Amino acid sequence: MEATPRARPIWAEVLTGPELLLTVPGAAVAALAAPAGGARPVLVLPGFVTGDLTTAPLRAFLRSLGHRPSGWGLGVNVGVADHIAAGLDRLIQELAHRHGSTIDIVGWSAGGLLGRLLAQHRRELVGQVITLGSPIRLRTGDSNIGLLQEIAGHLFVPTPPRIDVDEIPVPSTTIWTEHDGVVPGRLCCQTPGPTAECVQVRGTHLGLATNPAVMYVIADRLAQRPDVWRPFLPRQRLRWWYPSLEQESSDASALIV
Repeated sequence: MEATPRARPIWAEVLTGPELLLTVPGAAVAALAAPAGGARPVLVLPGFVTGDLTTAPLRAFLRSLGHRPSGWGLGVNVGVADHIAAGLDRLIQELAHRHGSTIDIVGWSAGGLLGRLLAQHRRELVGQVITLGSPIRLRTGDSNIGLLQEIAGHLFVPTPPRIDVDEIPVPSTTIWTEHDGVVPGRLCCQTPGPTAECVQVRGTHLGLATNPAVMYVIADRLAQRPDVWRPFLPRQRLRWWYPSLEQESSDASALIV
């Protein structure tokens, strides 16, 4: 029987520091390479025990492309608490009414989990969900933040012993990294389907929201028409940003030879 994937040691996240130094030039490269697209309303959800401040660079990037990103305005993300669930339900309805369209969701870590749950309950209001290092299937003890989950559980609501949001009724892209030091990277990858895909990037969990490879994926997904979905395929010169796609290209070249 295959062993359950484990997260990398938490100290692997120290590489987030150098990644952050590349945020501005990396975002510039991603913006220049991103395909042109319409102005989409986007709800950006922060990670566990963080708030809107941590997603400000990502929202600024999306705004620079002409999109209309919104923070969640619910304070610190403590997981699936009653006030969080009620606040998100109210927020998605308000945004859909304001913009007169479905809302795309970008969620980082636990924010992505909440985004997928929201899509299950409000599918008519959600255009697509893009998650960054978000656990799709997770059991208690699989992550390196068990203590924080336990504290949040005592203060708000216990983390469910098992999480599984693999299937949602809207198009979705899960972005993950093998070097994730918070949650097992492979547990952040959904089962591929007609409108469900996984994209692997290089980097840390804490650096995902400012990772230029991630920004490019998000920009590419948002550039699609709401009624048309196609799998992510980066420009050839950017393939090295995506290990799994780079491997597929190498395998294809070997077959041709």
